Amino acid sequence: MNDIESTRRRALAQLEVLVGEWTEQVHLPGAPMGRMSFRWTLDGQYLLQRSQIPDPDFPDSLAVIAVNVDGTGYTQHYFDSRGVVRTYAMTLDDQIWTLLRDRPDFTALDFAQRFTGTFAPDHASITATWESSDDGEHWHNDFTLTYTREATPLAPPRATKGSDIP
Repeated sequence: MNDIESTRRRALAQLEVLVGEWTEQVHLPGAPMGRMSFRWTLDGQYLLQRSQIPDPDFPDSLAVIAVNVDGTGYTQHYFDSRGVVRTYAMTLDDQIWTLLRDRPDFTALDFAQRFTGTFAPDHASITATWESSDDGEHWHNDFTLTYTREATPLAPPRATKGSDIP
């Protein structure tokens, strides 16, 4: 196994902390509780993230998380029920999960976005903040949210060929 392949395997293993079912609470007035899940797909080479909040003001979303070619960092490919398509640079370690969109992709860059999530010591919850910036330098808080792992996490072994459809 070469160094890049070894680095890629470590990066994939790091994603395991997200795998499972989570509740999603956006901290805005009247926002209902939602659900988020992470599951392996395509022989464990990608992680699928699905988010659903039962309110038309909050789009349902699907994201595909891929390890970057050099094995360091990730790219999140985001799609939602409004037809929005974006890519985010992503980092993940034992304590912090980040997403950053600061350049145009499939959608014009009218504003930059960043997400910072902090894991509880037991990894049973993530406290997070979405921020935006019109100039890439001055950031303001859009909203905070909390993800809480379901009591019985769904963390099946990585998908095998042909078994990646939930």
